[in-house]
Amino acid sequence: MMDRTRVGAVAWLGRRVIGLIGRTLRWNVVGWEKLEAVHGAGKRWILAFWHGRLFLASWYFRNRGIAVMTSRNRDGEYIARVIRRLGYTAVRGSSSVGGHGAAREMLRILRQGGDVGFAIDGPRGPRYVAKAGAAYLAWKSGNPVIPFGISVERKWMLRSWDRFEIPKPFSRAVLLIGDPIPAECAAAGELDDCRARIQQALDELRLRGDGWWAGRREK
Repeated sequence: MMDRTRVGAVAWLGRRVIGLIGRTLRWNVVGWEKLEAVHGAGKRWILAFWHGRLFLASWYFRNRGIAVMTSRNRDGEYIARVIRRLGYTAVRGSSSVGGHGAAREMLRILRQGGDVGFAIDGPRGPRYVAKAGAAYLAWKSGNPVIPFGISVERKWMLRSWDRFEIPKPFSRAVLLIGDPIPAECAAAGELDDCRARIQQALDELRLRGDGWWAGRREK
């Protein structure tokens, strides 16, 4: 059983670090109108991004009430407590443990007008390999998957499976919103075709975002 005091202390510290660094970042956002168009059409967001960019994503999309799936292991408990402090709903489960119950909860949230998000290669990888959870929710709910890439110019990278990125203070960051992938991509339950489209979109956004500052001058 996890030490609740330790978990609480780590969560408090994590939230403080994200806030202290996040407030110093200088953002360039491309494609936000795509997200607005989805809501304008009466649909909800199924956001998909890479696990290693969770620091940046959790800061930028904070306080919107987005539901994010986190694993039931110790790392997932830390993440859940941090993101709750940032204004998210944590749905506990993963592709390996508790996934069916978590998917049902995510579907319930979508049907009640909420938005959801997936660190789509989590909770344990392989790194940059999309799983089918977002495609499944699109098929069942009728809402589009919206891939996004989020990158930072200067960062530290942990030696974890996802090469977790922590931005350096006062760095430049970029958020690239991809084209929504409609629920019809998983028509008749053909999830792998939809998963492959999500994979391709996220790969392209990652490469574009990570190369964003090449040849660009400081403004």
